[in-house]
Amino acid sequence: MYLIALCDDETAELDKTEKLLRDYEKNRSGLEFAIEQFESADELLYMIREEGYMPDLIFMDIYMPDKDGNRASFGMEAAAKLRNMEYGGRLVFLTTSREYALEAFDVDASQYLVKPVSENKLYAVLDRFLKDAQEERKKYILLKIERRLVKVPLNDIIYCEAQRKTQRMLLADGTQCLLHMTMMELYEQLSHYQEFVRVGVAFIVNLGYVDSLNAQEMHMVNGKKIYLPRGTYKALREQYFNYYFREPD
Repeated sequence: MYLIALCDDETAELDKTEKLLRDYEKNRSGLEFAIEQFESADELLYMIREEGYMPDLIFMDIYMPDKDGNRASFGMEAAAKLRNMEYGGRLVFLTTSREYALEAFDVDASQYLVKPVSENKLYAVLDRFLKDAQEERKKYILLKIERRLVKVPLNDIIYCEAQRKTQRMLLADGTQCLLHMTMMELYEQLSHYQEFVRVGVAFIVNLGYVDSLNAQEMHMVNGKKIYLPRGTYKALREQYFNYYFREPD
């Protein structure tokens, strides 16, 4: 699923863009968009800053009213605020004028489309977005942490440990995250990546952080010792060697 935000002060434009997105979605098997409409940039900024809303892609009109009701290039100002908030998603401007095309580069906008936007041009933007996003998602896992959807780099995960109804994830910088999901649900997301293995019922381990392995225990680079359940050493040893002697990507 991809989270998409539409920000425009004109409801008709929001509905038109959403229809194009829904038509695109229907024609591609397995694709799912979660689309949210925002009639002001302030509303979108609030959701990202205060509610942890983190869309993968934002379509934003440049000409929107500011706080005083003056119709100005408030969309461009909002984009700058998004980047200052370290929003790293894709940003596409939809506007009636080319006047601010150069300024779009300053906020790292991926596209600048002049209204009325044609189906072909919008679909080309989506094709490029999905291609890049699929490559990017190979490096991240999307998790709900403290009511926020957070992109966690796979390379940062050392291990996950089951603690009753929650999972404790330890990251490379020492951060510990509590996840309100089952170990099986978490492993279903991580099992697609060769570096992650189950160790008994209580641990998921990133083999990239394993310092050594013997018949009794696994030693992690941070000093953690994980004791191996009886009969698991042979399979874990094979996974460990397969990981380190795999073909490079």
